[in-house]
Amino acid sequence: MVIEREELQTIIPHKGKMLLLNRVLEYNSDHSIRAEYDITRNCIFYDPETEGVPAWAGFEFMAQAISALSGIMSRERGEKPKIGFILSIPSMRMEIPLFKSGSSVEVRVKETDCTDMIYSFDGAAFLEGRKVMEGKLMVIEVSEERFNELTGGAYLR
Repeated sequence: MVIEREELQTIIPHKGKMLLLNRVLEYNSDHSIRAEYDITRNCIFYDPETEGVPAWAGFEFMAQAISALSGIMSRERGEKPKIGFILSIPSMRMEIPLFKSGSSVEVRVKETDCTDMIYSFDGAAFLEGRKVMEGKLMVIEVSEERFNELTGGAYLR
């Protein structure tokens, strides 16, 4: 059931340094997922002064876990992955200022509501089994075709 980074690139739109997941550990039909990201100097948010990644970047780890879950579910239905956007982060609580280089962050998200194409998720980040961040994210999902209609295809990967 583990999905490694190489396969993740086929189900979510993020590429290169913008791909902030190393693996999916587990996903379920109840619309929940557990994923991990290994903090290294290669992270786009890495700060050499603090030798880590600011904790606020954890919301993007959660968003990419949501994208991975959507991509997995689309693939299982035989559909192309959709493009998602964060609409809002109504709440976020962090207990640490940063994720230190060399640590692995486990992210867990679960869908809590869906209205049309707008989804709400509860998410949390863990270091060594300890919850260090939690929040709510609202996202919207659109097909690539609809996205291209709206933006003229100006999507940065």
